[in-house]
Amino acid sequence: MAENEKNKGDMSVHDAGKKGGDTTASTHGPEFYSEIGRKGGQRVRDLTEKGKESEEEQ
Repeated sequence: MAENEKNKGDMSVHDAGKKGGDTTASTHGPEFYSEIGRKGGQRVRDLTEKGKESEEEQ
């Protein structure tokens, strides 16, 4: 057995993700998720507009 398989631990990737998400939620609260969602939506909007402008130039 490889060394990294021996020290794997009891937590799955799913469990680790859930633990991190729960910690983030309790630390930052719902406003944090609203803000990052707004920033992500704005970024998508900007990239969409940039793509449309690029298509118009061709």
